[in-house]
Amino acid sequence: MFIEQSIFIIKIAVMVSDTLKQVGRLLVESRLTLAFAESATAGRLSAEFSLIDDAGDFLKGGIACYDACIKENLLKVGHDLIEKFTPESMEVTKAITEGLGRLIPSDIHIGITGLTCPGGSETEEKPVGTMFIYALKGGMHLFSERVNFSGNREKIVSQTIERTAVLMVQHLNLNEQP
Repeated sequence: MFIEQSIFIIKIAVMVSDTLKQVGRLLVESRLTLAFAESATAGRLSAEFSLIDDAGDFLKGGIACYDACIKENLLKVGHDLIEKFTPESMEVTKAITEGLGRLIPSDIHIGITGLTCPGGSETEEKPVGTMFIYALKGGMHLFSERVNFSGNREKIVSQTIERTAVLMVQHLNLNEQP
C-alpha cells in the first residue's frame, strides 16, 4: 500500500500542466528558444519547463539569482536600483531579465522576482504573494505583469509558473497571427 501511494504522489509531482505543454509546442513550432533568471522561484520554473516534451529544442537554461549579490555580480543589476526599488520589484525583474540576455543567448528571456514568504520587502501595498514577471523577445519587451497570489510558498511558486505559462501562450499566439 505504501509503495502504491508513493508512486501516485511522485506521478502527481511530475505532471506537466496542459498550459506548459502548449508553451512547449508553440516554442518548438516557432523555433524559439527560452532562458530564465529566477529569484523567488529559485530554478523551479526552469525545472518545470525541462519536463516538457522536446525541452531540449527550446530550453537554453536558467540562473537562480535568489540572493541580491547574484543579481548584482552575475546579472549586473545596479546596487542603487536594488536599494531604490527593492530586490522584489518590476524594475529589478526587468534588470535581471536584461542581464540574463547578456549571459545566455536565447530568443526569449524571462525574469521572476517576488515574495513567497515573509522576510523580504513586503509592505501593505506589496504583501507576501506579490510576484513580478518580465519577458523580452529579441531584446524587446514581450510582456510584464505584477500578480498577487495567496497560499504557502509552494502554492505561490506553482501559481507563478502557471501564470508565466499562460502569459507565454497568450503572447506567442498573438505573434503567430497575421
